[in-house]
Amino acid sequence: MIKIDGSYGEAGGQIVRTALALSTITQKPFEIYDIRKGRKDSGLKSQHLYCAKALQELCSADIEGAELGSLYLKYHPKKIVAKNLDIDIETAGSITLLLQALLLPSIFLSKPITITISGGTDTRWSMPFDYFFNVLLPQLQRFAKIEAKLLKRGYYPKGNGKVEIKIASKYKLNDFSSFDEFHKHLIQNVQKYNLIEQHYLIQIKGISHASSNLQNAKVAERQAEFARNMLKSKYNIPINISTQYQETLSTGSGITLWAIFSKDKDDIDENNPIRLGADALGEQGKRAEIVAEEAAKNLIMEIESKAPVDMHLADQILPFAGLIGNSKIKVSEITNHCRTNIYTINQFLGQVFEIDEENNILSID
Repeated sequence: MIKIDGSYGEAGGQIVRTALALSTITQKPFEIYDIRKGRKDSGLKSQHLYCAKALQELCSADIEGAELGSLYLKYHPKKIVAKNLDIDIETAGSITLLLQALLLPSIFLSKPITITISGGTDTRWSMPFDYFFNVLLPQLQRFAKIEAKLLKRGYYPKGNGKVEIKIASKYKLNDFSSFDEFHKHLIQNVQKYNLIEQHYLIQIKGISHASSNLQNAKVAERQAEFARNMLKSKYNIPINISTQYQETLSTGSGITLWAIFSKDKDDIDENNPIRLGADALGEQGKRAEIVAEEAAKNLIMEIESKAPVDMHLADQILPFAGLIGNSKIKVSEITNHCRTNIYTINQFLGQVFEIDEENNILSID
């Protein structure tokens, strides 16, 4: 039984989500104590319980302590069984935070599955769906064919957004007699992460979106135009930011931007994608131009860092890099969130990420 300190580092829910994902795929049980200790609302939140429940459907896990506010959780996974999942988080609970726990084990199932999730698609403190689709998913296609559709946006507080994910695995856990045998196969066969240089900036894309009741105020267009003008003043490359409106239960808006790089000026390498992302959400009293400025400034900062991985993407791909080993990742900033995730990953994989503090490089043998 692996024991994990839930108050380690920044003591966030990422520890719970990463532990649930890695426990399910490695088949190693764990118990975590002092969950989110020191936070104003310490203990398990609703989104963590949805993560545990969703994974329990895949592997019939035995769970103790799965209650709101619990500082303790014990999780004992069993054999994974491929099945379609339909999950309603209710309210605006983040769909992408749920996927942080669910996606990793789902990528290695024995047959194709479809996951349908209702909840929040664009919420605070989590990556928006457009970032998930355009920045994270390209980094995971080496493991499986993954298709994602945004069926409906959901803003805070009522949510009601809907996402559909279809996954067809290239590497199946149940084809092997043990996780160790499977792990060795991944190390030998999956293309490594070698993300050290940005190379050439080819183009910048984006999606500016808002609820339909903001269409008369042209919120999505204003966000897109302001961000486009800021980026054009810095970079002489194609910049394409589309606009979208949807009927939603709650008023909301946001913009996600991503920069696409390649080793070859004339062609984009889809097998080893280099993308940096940034985003911002609207809120009552916050002008569309301020939302756009926030996202554009953050993207410029990521580009100027000369790193091929933004500070948020690092968190997302580290568990996958841990599974395949022999990877090097240069990050714009190594955050406390990132360090906490490394701590959790090491509990299950027994691998030590080396951190080059001077150059912001994470490596694993």
